[in-house]
Amino acid sequence: MRIDIITVLPELLKSPFEASIMKRAIEKGLVEIHFHNLRDYTKDKRKTVDDYQFGGGAGMVMMIEPIDLCISKLKSERHYDEIIYMTPDGETLNQKMANSISLYENIIILCGHYKGVDQRVRDQFITKEISIGDYVLSGGEIGAIVFCDAIIRLIPGVLSDETSALTDSFQDNLLSPPIYTRPADYKGWKVPEVLLSGHFANIEKWREDKAYEHTKNRRPDLLDN
Repeated sequence: MRIDIITVLPELLKSPFEASIMKRAIEKGLVEIHFHNLRDYTKDKRKTVDDYQFGGGAGMVMMIEPIDLCISKLKSERHYDEIIYMTPDGETLNQKMANSISLYENIIILCGHYKGVDQRVRDQFITKEISIGDYVLSGGEIGAIVFCDAIIRLIPGVLSDETSALTDSFQDNLLSPPIYTRPADYKGWKVPEVLLSGHFANIEKWREDKAYEHTKNRRPDLLDN
């Protein structure tokens, strides 16, 4: 998978991709991450990417021309499955969406900033709009990091145990069951006997029951789906 991220703050984005699972994915050649500084696509000496909004009002707006030049250049070089805009009023990111997009080959992510982007950008270039929650951040960069982590970990070969992602919360609309590790008895707080039994069918049944119970208690809305 190739991910091209368009931003005015590339330095804010780079660190998460230099550590942990996302770094491993890049080193294995399973994903390519490319950062594009929107200021490189401006034509004035000040490298202006924003301006006042027509009609008045608070907040600056990201201009259409630098975004057009950047996206058009990228599209001239390869086909993209999606051109994504990170925005609070987009479709809320969930596991089903992450599963689907993790199968793509090439995507562009546009990080909004200031008051947002000129509406013509959304009308003419964007194919999908994604939000990570009902709140506003200073820019789309943090949302892009969250989104990238959610999809990259699903790419085959990224996780040491590929079955791990299949048992995460929200797969099959269930939260994960309780998990335990050594020691089996700590200060009298014991691990459930079934997990120590070695009877894998019973263990799997216990986990399924606990996942359902946990979901019913904390996120009953997921069971409605």
